[in-house]
Amino acid sequence: MVNYHTHTPRCHHAEGSEREYVAAAIEAGFTTLGFSDHAPYLFPSGYVSSIRMLPEELRGYCDTILALREEFRGRIEIRLGLEMEYYPDLFAAQMDFLKDYPLEYLLLGQHALYNEMERVYSGRPTKDPDLLRQYVDQVIEGLETGVFTYLAHPDLINFIGSPEEYDCQMRRLCRAANRLGIPVEVNQLGLAEGKQYPNPVFWRLAAEEGVTAVLGVDAHCPADLSDAAGREAARQFAADCGIRLTEELTLRRVALG
Repeated sequence: MVNYHTHTPRCHHAEGSEREYVAAAIEAGFTTLGFSDHAPYLFPSGYVSSIRMLPEELRGYCDTILALREEFRGRIEIRLGLEMEYYPDLFAAQMDFLKDYPLEYLLLGQHALYNEMERVYSGRPTKDPDLLRQYVDQVIEGLETGVFTYLAHPDLINFIGSPEEYDCQMRRLCRAANRLGIPVEVNQLGLAEGKQYPNPVFWRLAAEEGVTAVLGVDAHCPADLSDAAGREAARQFAADCGIRLTEELTLRRVALG
C-alpha cells in the first residue's frame, strides 16, 4: 500500500509533525509514504502565498524528510517530493530554483489558473466555458513539461455549466494524460470531506478513456493516513466508476535536473 500525496504544517493548512505522519502510515500498513507538501513558488513583486511554504523553508523540509527516511529505513520507504502548480510565466525560474534540492518527484495540482496572484481558484463554481478550457489547457501544458509524476485531483475544476462542454474538455485532458503516460489521482480526502471532487462524471468518462489512475490520500493530518474506511470508500468509488487503481508508479526525478 502506497501514498505519494502527504502534506506538512509548512503549508499553513495541515497539522501534525512529519514523524506523526510516518508513524500513522506504518501503523496503517503503508509500505511507501511520499511527502509532497505545497511547493514554495518564486512569486514577483513581494507576493506571499498563504497556502504553501516559503522558499527559505524548503531546505528544512528536505532535511527533515531525509532524516526520517534514514531513521525508519527497513520499516517504510519514504520519498521526497512536492505538489506544485504550473504557472507558465514563472515556471522556468521555479525549476531553476528547485534543481538545487534533492527532490524525487513533483505532483501537478492546479489549484489556481494563470499565476495565482490573479486569485482565480480552480475550485470556485463557474459556468464559464473559457475558465474550463483554460484549466485544461494549463494542465495539459504542465503535463507536457515532463516533470510531473502524476496529476493530483484532475477534477478539481468546479464547472457547473454545459455538461457537453465538460465532457469535451475533460476527455481532452484524459487523452493528453494517456498520450504522455501520466497517471491521474482519485483523491481520498476530497471524497471524505464531501468536496466537488472526486467527481463521478469525470471518473466515468475517464474510465471510458482508459486512464491510468492512482489513489492519493492527500493527507493533511496523520489521521487521514489511518482512515481505513475512507480508503475503502475511495477504492469503492473508483470501482463504481469503472476505474482500476494501480500502485505502480514511476517517479519522474530525472526531469528535475
